[in-house]
Amino acid sequence: MILDGRDGAVIDEAARLLAAGGLVAFPTETVYGLGADAGSDTAVAKIFAAKGRPSDHPLIVHVADVQAVQHFATTVPGFARKLMDAFWPGPLTLILPRRAGVAAAAAGGQESIGLRCPAHPVAHALLLACAAAVPPVAGLAGPSANRFGRVSPTTAAHVAGEFGEDLVVLDGGACEVGIESSIVDCTRGVPVLLRPGVLTRGRIEAACGLRVALPGELPEAAPRASGTLESHYAPDARVRLMDARALQTALDVLDSAAANIAVYSRAILRSRSPALVRRRMPDDAQETARQLFAVLREFDKAGARLIWVETPPDDPAWDGVRDRLERAAAGR
Repeated sequence: MILDGRDGAVIDEAARLLAAGGLVAFPTETVYGLGADAGSDTAVAKIFAAKGRPSDHPLIVHVADVQAVQHFATTVPGFARKLMDAFWPGPLTLILPRRAGVAAAAAGGQESIGLRCPAHPVAHALLLACAAAVPPVAGLAGPSANRFGRVSPTTAAHVAGEFGEDLVVLDGGACEVGIESSIVDCTRGVPVLLRPGVLTRGRIEAACGLRVALPGELPEAAPRASGTLESHYAPDARVRLMDARALQTALDVLDSAAANIAVYSRAILRSRSPALVRRRMPDDAQETARQLFAVLREFDKAGARLIWVETPPDDPAWDGVRDRLERAAAGR
């Protein structure tokens, strides 16, 4: 059921449910999360079961503030502290060495754990209420509130559509960022960007004062992290990325016979097909990120079987959007 996340009584009841080992979906500035007590392996197992997610695929743990990090992590490198100071609360997840005996299931059995402090006021209020609950909940494991590998939800209605009326969903409006957080691995001595988001590599480097490495540049294997599988974020329809010229050529070939096709592009394209579903992609990367998952869901709802998307510009600001689209295109 969808409840008003701005209601203090609703927040308190949700915190009690979480402290008792239940599941609650909650909004963040990135996407909606499916929350459980990160310290309870039994509660976390319910997330894996509900999503159909492999239990060795780690979850991001949401914390109320920097002080809560010490409950989950053994050490915090200096560059990681700089990143917390610069971007928390906000859309940045840091992977840190995990404290033994804490949140093993949420970490997918790894010796590291991903931590994030969300900026959304409903998420913050829920985390504070959880910390004050009996028993207290130090942090919430909170992967995206959707079936594993599917399009992430950016509204409460998206979540309810995935899981039905039995799940408590705190409504906090549409997510402002729209794609998941950037993930930086802080366990190997230097920052390593495992997943891009709206925070660009350049901004992360400027904040921590170090060059940010990319996956594969270090000899040690990277920790497993959320949202880094080749196929992810996939709608029901098949996604294909093309440049504007290829898109126009394909539409010209199909002419008025184009059907069950949706197009998401910055370029204005010609088509004589009345059945074609079209949405214009914004010229701004952040605005595109904000609406991307909602647009993919709209195309599915409209009955599209193919989604043709104009390839994003080769610019660092678009890295997060490009990452999500490339993984979505690998999904079918």
